[in-house]
Amino acid sequence: MKASVVNAFGGGFAVEELALAQPLEREVLIDVKASGLCHSDLTLATAGIGQPPPVVLGHEVAGVVIAMGEDVTGIELGDHVVASLIQFCGKCTQCLSGHTHSCLHPEATLRAESEPARLHAGDGRVVNQGYGLGGFAAQVLTHENQVAVVPKALPFEQAALLGCGVLTGAGAVLNTANVQYGQTVVVIGAGGVGLSTIAGAVLAGASRILAIDVSDGKLEFARIFGATDVINSRQLEPVHAVRALLPEGADYVFDLVGVRAVIEQGLQMLSKGGGLYLIGIGAGTTSVELHTLGLQLNQNRIETVYMGNSNLKRDIPLYAQMALAGRFPLQYLVSRRIALSQIDEGFEALKDGSIARVVITDFEH
Repeated sequence: MKASVVNAFGGGFAVEELALAQPLEREVLIDVKASGLCHSDLTLATAGIGQPPPVVLGHEVAGVVIAMGEDVTGIELGDHVVASLIQFCGKCTQCLSGHTHSCLHPEATLRAESEPARLHAGDGRVVNQGYGLGGFAAQVLTHENQVAVVPKALPFEQAALLGCGVLTGAGAVLNTANVQYGQTVVVIGAGGVGLSTIAGAVLAGASRILAIDVSDGKLEFARIFGATDVINSRQLEPVHAVRALLPEGADYVFDLVGVRAVIEQGLQMLSKGGGLYLIGIGAGTTSVELHTLGLQLNQNRIETVYMGNSNLKRDIPLYAQMALAGRFPLQYLVSRRIALSQIDEGFEALKDGSIARVVITDFEH
């Protein structure tokens, strides 16, 4: 099969012919129909973190089940599925308390060292799977715990985005922050995950949803997804602009950027008792200085967000049904469709404010 391989950090993506093993026990083989480009994959491919090369990245996968191990339950041949990077064992204290995103033993979804590797190059070299998936490929072999069944009526290119961006953005609002009806929300960064955050705030019943970005194109998308107000932070000082609309501050601020200046601005936007939720990772090395007395007096909190505290088996089918019912505008997230060989160009395209998300739909070229 064809797959896009990172052979060296910073060396880009190269299409190669790879071989997949046959599924064992609780593994599922998926014929991939769509795979989304997530910025975290670009970070892993360039920053020297994550699994070492050679590695196949990609973790927003939608496709059809074509084979599976004898112990798989709840999934049938021919099912349309979405695969996610959340790896959970189902047996540890975190999983048993419903926090599968915080599983203590995600390695339980991988093959043991004594078992043959799932993915090989033509010369026999083992190729790593990013997050146990390796979704930039024509097929994916993964553990059933990383797979959720979705309705066949949902287009694959939309379904793929449920695997990470939607889970993270909408989940940050609905699961992590638990935004309540009538509360106020600020979303800083209106890319694909930020738009899903806005859509989640709409589902939660937020009374005001302010979107902040430097791109007018992205802010137009934000209005489509339900933002009541938009702020271009190149033109307006964002803290003052938020305070002009919400004099008492916002109940919730979601930071999709992850750089020091934005985090500090987010804290200044909060109401008494408000919370700042950190989703964006920036360069992965951001640090901030906190004035703890001010935080305490204003009763503020800061919380990190990992995959929107999502349970993929519950949340992916839920968002799929919401999309089919017209309550989650997934169709507007898909801005460009590319071939497997165009991943580098796809990530470059994401710098364009008129592009929300890029999805691989051609796995032959």
